[in-house]
Amino acid sequence: MKKKSVLTLLVIFSCFSWSDYCWGNHEHKDMVSLWDVLVSGETQAGMANNVEPKLEQYGIDIDLGYTNIYQINANGGLDTSKKAGRYTGSWDLELNFDLEKISDINNASVFMLVGGSWPRAEGINEQAVGSIFGVNGDAAGRRDIDVYELWFEHQLFDGKLQYRIGKLDMAGTFQCSGCPVSFDGSTFANDETAQFLNAALVNNPTIPLPDYGLGAIVNFSPVEAFYVSLGVADAQADGRETGFNTTFHGEDDFFYIFETGLLPKFQVNNDNLQGAYRFGLWYDPQAKDKFDGSGIKRDDNGCYVSFDQEIYKENSEDDQGLGTFARWGYSSSDVEPELSEFWSAGMQYRGLFESRDDDVLAAGFAYGTLSDQLDGSDELAIELYYSIQISQWSTISPSIQYIADPGANEDAGDALVFGIRAQMAF
Repeated sequence: MKKKSVLTLLVIFSCFSWSDYCWGNHEHKDMVSLWDVLVSGETQAGMANNVEPKLEQYGIDIDLGYTNIYQINANGGLDTSKKAGRYTGSWDLELNFDLEKISDINNASVFMLVGGSWPRAEGINEQAVGSIFGVNGDAAGRRDIDVYELWFEHQLFDGKLQYRIGKLDMAGTFQCSGCPVSFDGSTFANDETAQFLNAALVNNPTIPLPDYGLGAIVNFSPVEAFYVSLGVADAQADGRETGFNTTFHGEDDFFYIFETGLLPKFQVNNDNLQGAYRFGLWYDPQAKDKFDGSGIKRDDNGCYVSFDQEIYKENSEDDQGLGTFARWGYSSSDVEPELSEFWSAGMQYRGLFESRDDDVLAAGFAYGTLSDQLDGSDELAIELYYSIQISQWSTISPSIQYIADPGANEDAGDALVFGIRAQMAF
């Protein structure tokens, strides 16, 4: 990790300690420091005892995440000897402001996501694998610090109607009946820092979701097991900017997406098994070059389906047990995205082994069909990972990925990618 990234983390933890001091804990032994957390073994609960209650009474909630990933390509792909891009990392700081406590605005909040990533070099996928999907969904290049998200949320009619407006992640989901929705959500395959690493097992690659940018989302859930969501966002968004330049200047194209779904609970052996069944449509008006070079196409559109379902629960008190998920997507065959059709599916078991209740074992596959207008065939990716809970705030996740025909190139050798991810969440 670069010195600037280390310095950033030290500054953040120092701010935690200084805020603790300013609110009255002047004794050194009561202050939270990076050394306390990493060396003395203080857990997240210990940090909460010092800092979080003081912040929460003012309506402020803070979460810090730190992820390191190391991967190697052991076979096939583009190259097995390239070392550049094997090591990547990221950090993110989430700030949630409860406006009901801060300024008496009922059922309203402001959310801010700040983060950074490293290194500057292209990742292992570009250097050594060549997969269309991407074998590291967390790799984002060198960014010291960016404000990824900054939005206002308001809930009306006892929470049945929610809306967000501001700088958004269109795949950043609402929660309905405990399930991620709006848009392309998944309970078991939606987080590259804690679940699958392969990007095709994080989001559906046939949906051309814009980068972090200005937009709005409305979610309506008139009854507990049903919802409807509609989103609009700047189609030319650049996550490194505020969003105003691309939204209100130039072509002013907007990406639209609609999703609806059922969220049933099936009672089996006195356990309520939660499910989520989603269907979505999207529309992208941007002018795109046709793959065959015959001109420009506008008004691209597509559709997708997603579901996840709990199959078995060990008990009714927590989420230990078995779950499954699947996705399907379709897009136009003559402009980007490169894939015209996509499928993925997999399973997850939490707490498979005795006394390892928070460990997760998961396997998934993704299959994409390249556009008929492009040279190539299909690509298949299979990933297996095991997430080991080290403490309340840290996990280690070894993984293995098999990529058949990387880059949808039948002549390319099938790639075998080994990786390990270390993740801390405070």
